[in-house]
Amino acid sequence: MFDPAARAVEAALAGGAEYADARFVESREEQIQAQNGRVESVDRGESLGVGVRALIGSSWGFFATPDLSDSALDAAGRRAVDIARASAVAPGPAMPLADVPVVEAEYETPHEEPPFEVSLSEKVDLFTGITTTMAGVEGIRIATASFGAWDTHKWFVSSQGHRIHQHIVETGGGFDATAVGEAETQRRSYPQSFGQYETGGFEVIRRWDFPAHAERIAEEAAALLSADQCPEGEMTLILEGSQLALQIHESVGHAIELDRILGWEAAFAGTSHLELPKLGTHRYGSELMNITADATLPGALGTFGFDDEGTPSQRVPIVDEGRWVGVLSGRDSASIADLPPGGMVRADGYNRLPMVRMTNVGLLPGSSSLDEMVAETERGVLMSTNRSWSIDDKRLNFQFGCEIGWLIENGKLGKMVKNPTYTGITPRFWAQLDMLAGEDEWVHWGTPNCGKGQPMQVAHTGHSASPGRFAEVRVGVRG
Repeated sequence: MFDPAARAVEAALAGGAEYADARFVESREEQIQAQNGRVESVDRGESLGVGVRALIGSSWGFFATPDLSDSALDAAGRRAVDIARASAVAPGPAMPLADVPVVEAEYETPHEEPPFEVSLSEKVDLFTGITTTMAGVEGIRIATASFGAWDTHKWFVSSQGHRIHQHIVETGGGFDATAVGEAETQRRSYPQSFGQYETGGFEVIRRWDFPAHAERIAEEAAALLSADQCPEGEMTLILEGSQLALQIHESVGHAIELDRILGWEAAFAGTSHLELPKLGTHRYGSELMNITADATLPGALGTFGFDDEGTPSQRVPIVDEGRWVGVLSGRDSASIADLPPGGMVRADGYNRLPMVRMTNVGLLPGSSSLDEMVAETERGVLMSTNRSWSIDDKRLNFQFGCEIGWLIENGKLGKMVKNPTYTGITPRFWAQLDMLAGEDEWVHWGTPNCGKGQPMQVAHTGHSASPGRFAEVRVGVRG
């Protein structure tokens, strides 16, 4: 199945490309939505096609086609060259690609139960049943659940000799309950606000045991209606893992994308406050802060064998004991910055240009536990499950809202509070990290909806995190 990609590469070289690569991608997707005991939708989709890149000087050209005829593949290669040549009208500095191993390889996501082989009736019964349970709790007006799975084959060919086939399997889902009061609504969700997605098969769904948590989640949503407001002021903040994962995504993951640091990319998330000359010396946070970008983590959503440039997956240190030491990069951006290529370039389908994307950007576990954090806190708030987020275009000033909180007084977890929020400035906030839970509470949280680029591409990323404690954080911010 390498032939379509190889033909497009050959056409690009014949047209004058100095380097060319192509991906033949065949993918299918299934999405199921349920609400209040009924199926809302079952959507299935398939796509197939070839995307080819051509490099001339410092300019890329890209073209894609779903037509696998010889003439269409030849035309795709030529059009990629035409676009690269047109882009070269505004020349930039030379852009040699950083060296990577040239390999012929196969990779398949480890999985036990292919999600497309589980019967539709079993999936529908599971997710409608969860919503029926939640809708039966007093005060719940809307109960929804969702399932998603992707099965993707990629055949990658480069003019340097790469021949790589990958089979990527991703599965996940989640549910939420919305309680409606006289003047407000409250929502609780499980396992996190986006659901939980991982690389793997239907065993991912079974391991999270959704039915066992449905009634509790609905009861918490209903109880929030009569809960007190989160207090306002500076105090100790404990974040459970999924909220800390989104904190990592927004205040670290996007900031360390090398194309943003270089000023090549600013769509959606802006650029970055980080400056390359400060790599290796910039203080990002406390000594408990150790972050890696690890595309090799078993089961995490940002795990693969090779990126969409043929670079092998790897584990890259990003923050070492609070010091910024690494970036997310591809072959061109790494070369410009004189850094090793990180293998972090991916595309959303065959018809999108590959760009720098997060893999599994995660915070390594500490040596404490959530119980110990609570026991050692005199006054504070424990917050769980993201509800809202806002951060500026340098990834510095932020405000997050969570679905639920609990007061902590004198080392004891107290009453539930609603509408919990917190705010901070990235390096100052991470410097306040003073306790971090250990490996037993470390989860590879998945983000299936990371948007970037114009036209927008959606990437699947992972963020490993355990609960963490931050000193003297401003909480309860309104407006």
